Amino acid sequence: MAAWTYDEALRRLLAHEGGYTNHPSDPGGPTNFGITIADYRKYVKPNATAADVRAMTVDDAKTIYRKRYWDAQRCDDLPAGVDYSVFDYGVNSGIGRSGKVLRRVIGLPDTTHVVTDEVLRAVAKRDPKALVSAINDERLAFLKLLKTWPVFGKGWRARVAAVKSVSLRMVAQQAPAPSVVPDAAPVPGKGVVPAPTAAKKVIMGTGTAAPVAAGGGFWDWIAAHPFQTAALGCGVVLVVGGSVYALNRWHQRRQEAAIPEAPVIPALATP
Repeated sequence: MAAWTYDEALRRLLAHEGGYTNHPSDPGGPTNFGITIADYRKYVKPNATAADVRAMTVDDAKTIYRKRYWDAQRCDDLPAGVDYSVFDYGVNSGIGRSGKVLRRVIGLPDTTHVVTDEVLRAVAKRDPKALVSAINDERLAFLKLLKTWPVFGKGWRARVAAVKSVSLRMVAQQAPAPSVVPDAAPVPGKGVVPAPTAAKKVIMGTGTAAPVAAGGGFWDWIAAHPFQTAALGCGVVLVVGGSVYALNRWHQRRQEAAIPEAPVIPALATP
């Protein structure tokens, strides 16, 4: 429906994201062109370092954005303007959140973030201007709840206002937007709930500290009981692994959770 908006959306996104950053308050850590080290490890190089992220080319970033953010959210099938708002939200706060927010504002269950055919049918029955406003208003309200708001809030507010304004203009134009690089300053900071890294370190430390701290008697017992030791080791791995998995799921739920009084756009009246 609105594939022509991709180039303009990407151009504006890259202007907002800027180049390499590694701000101590940014949960994303080392980031280049808006691609975090976690995403680079996930999509390009599993053992990537900060140096790899710094060396990333803009073409690498564009490839990731097209496949993992624009196509993953079916932005080509969304109305002009709505696509840009969903795309930019997904890059800054994760497609898990942007996809669920899109579902919430059209009144569908948010048990998944996937943009399905059902979502597209529901979107087609809504006023795209109302959707753009609802998505961006919800986005700003969510960002204000983050503890990193005092650090990045000024830039975030300006970015969301710009995305909303351009998206509304895209809705009205329904034609290719002018190919002009936007006059926008880079906006650092991913709009995400910081990961519970301290808790993970405690969990991992609990699983490994005891053997290290143990004396000779402990190692003598291990030598005399190899099968029991193997069973004990498996148990520790399962407990630690299960705890880390549960912590990751808890963090994901917090990141994607609905905020109070999130807007819902009713379907347009049919003639």
